[in-house]
Amino acid sequence: MALCNLCPRRCNAVRTPDTGEGFCRMGTRPVVARAARHMWEEPCISGTRGSGTVFFSGCNLGCVFCQNERISHHPLGVAMDAKELCELFERVEALGVHNLNLVTPSHFAPDIFKALKMRRMQIPVVWNTSGYETEEVIRAARGLVDIFLPDLKYATEKTAVQLAGAPDYFDVAMKAIRAMCDVTGTPEYDGEGLMQKGTLVRHLILPLRTAESIRILDAIAQNLPAGTPVSLMRQYTPMNDVHLPGLERRLTTREYVRVRDHMIELGLEGYVQSKEAADSSYTPAFMDEESILLFPRK
Repeated sequence: MALCNLCPRRCNAVRTPDTGEGFCRMGTRPVVARAARHMWEEPCISGTRGSGTVFFSGCNLGCVFCQNERISHHPLGVAMDAKELCELFERVEALGVHNLNLVTPSHFAPDIFKALKMRRMQIPVVWNTSGYETEEVIRAARGLVDIFLPDLKYATEKTAVQLAGAPDYFDVAMKAIRAMCDVTGTPEYDGEGLMQKGTLVRHLILPLRTAESIRILDAIAQNLPAGTPVSLMRQYTPMNDVHLPGLERRLTTREYVRVRDHMIELGLEGYVQSKEAADSSYTPAFMDEESILLFPRK
């Protein structure tokens, strides 16, 4: 049993290996909902052979519109100790993927770090996160994580409270992402353009909230090291029966172009996303046969 203060919510909640009273409602043993090749990350992450994604259940942010709501708000999956997790990582690496991509890992950080120390991966390790992290966790990942892939979601306290119940989101995420840039240093790529080290910041444009997106791009330009790549996403898809202004529809072309053009004006490097990405078919199938075959044998 442990009192958990891993994430910025500082719940000081009781967590046993299999139960948790904190915001994430998870125990300390990592719960894996999917482990498989994934082809739909940014080009420098997925490349031609895919990213080896391991999706963890539970989340310390809990956005109301989450496309992975089935696992982020529910304990779907298989609980593993550090040794079993290490075996799973080895199986994922054996797929021939470009990297090991840990999705929403923060609330299981101690056991994930243990697993990564048991066997050094021969491919880059990606920490794929909401951005709502403590600097302590980020700095503890030094030498174990090669690439940080954080979201920078909300710029205002009002929106962060309304959509995630996290009034301090922007300030916390900016500090965490600056720490990520410090840990990974200048982005490095191989001869095929695949990221080997660095921090790539994602931002999902939300309907009726383009002013926040512009503020976020300004903050990236002003506060992060030059050359930090940005992935501007237009994939918002209404899910989870959310009834809030704008969130019942997809992004309009006009909204997207406004934000994209501002990113270009700022001279930010990175990626923009096609309209076709706003489709629920891109949501992974959790606990499917392809994924379960990779799980360590009991």
